[in-house]
This record gives sequence, structure tokens and C-alpha cells, in this order.
Amino acid sequence: WKKLYFAHHWPVTVCKMNANDCHDPPKYWTIHGLWPDRAEDCNRTWHFNVTEIKDLLSDMRHYWPDVLHSSLNRTQFWKHEWDKHGTCAATLEVLNSQKKYFGKAIELYQHVDLNGCLLKAGIKPSSSYYKMTAIKEALTRFYGVTPKIQCLPPEEGEKAQTIGQIEFCFTKELQLVNCTAREGGSNAEQAHLKLGTSELSVCNDTLPTYYPSDVQ
Repeated sequence: WKKLYFAHHWPVTVCKMNANDCHDPPKYWTIHGLWPDRAEDCNRTWHFNVTEIKDLLSDMRHYWPDVLHSSLNRTQFWKHEWDKHGTCAATLEVLNSQKKYFGKAIELYQHVDLNGCLLKAGIKPSSSYYKMTAIKEALTRFYGVTPKIQCLPPEEGEKAQTIGQIEFCFTKELQLVNCTAREGGSNAEQAHLKLGTSELSVCNDTLPTYYPSDVQ
């Protein structure tokens, strides 16, 4: 693999996609995952073991919660992310254990500070709509790179898309780079985004964009 996608999702939108399992989602962007491009389930014998990240658990519950299942002892989401992506990312020395992989993702999250950046740009959850180009420009100005922004397409009778996920791309040296479309790669990352019946796709620049503050 060549680069890492670091995905943040907006819990309120995740809940909109799959409302039946959601309770009181956090009102801040949380981690969805740290994904090498072109790699999945790289080492099936390397099983997730929560005791290896016990020092990280309070941070994990805060920054990387399982939005759809609120029980605090639930580790299914992290196990899935480790099995599918962490075991691939581990070819890098800085990510070559569960503690390093999850710990580094939390470090990157704090470094990127997406919540702070959006607030500084005056972009906050609201009942009025945003222009996608304005959101993109704010992020690009702030980070110097273009992230990948994904939305829920408008439902029937709606005119606006709903912002759901923002991915930042990193090189193997963990430097931010543009998230350009991958060159003829697989649809590995597309598979993630289906929850229930709705799925996220790259946002449409021309549609009004809803950044919801509450699950409708």
C-alpha cells in the first residue's frame, strides 16, 4: 500500500443512516478508522486483544467510540478495524502493534483537530445549509491539502446532501497529502460506508449541504 486514509465520521449522520442502534451520539467528529489503501485483512492470525490497549481505553471511548452500539465494554468496532486495517498498517514500524496503531491514530486525531478547524472556519452544525465548496476551501486552506469529503445523498423529496465523513490522507512517513482519487484501485474503501440501507459517497459540489446537529 502507498498511503493511509484517516477517516473521521460525524456521529449524528451515522445515526441518521442507522437510527435503530444509536443513542445520544457525540456532538463532535470521531474516528472511523486508519486505513491503508489497497489492503484488507492482512494477517488473520494476529487477533485483537483489548488488554494491549488498556492504557488507551479512556481515549478510545472518547475519540473512537462505536457510535452505533453505545455499550462501553463493546470492543467489536475496534476489533473489526484492527483485523481489517491494523494488521495491514503494521508493516510500518510506527504502527506495528495494536498499542502503536490505535495510539498513533489518536495522536493523529489530536494533531488534525478537525473539530477545532471547522469551528475556526465558522462551520458548525446548523439547520441552514452550507456550500460544499466553502467547506472544502476552508479545510484546504487550513491543512494545505485536499481531504476527501463524503455525504449521504439527498433522500427522496430532499434537496440537500448530509455531510457524514471526512478523510485525510497521509504518506507512510505520516505527512499529510492530497486525497486524490486512487489510481484504478479496488473499491475497498467503498465497502466501508454502507450502513443499513443508505451509504456515503463523495459529496456533490453543487448540492446544498446539511451538517446536522441532531438525529432527525
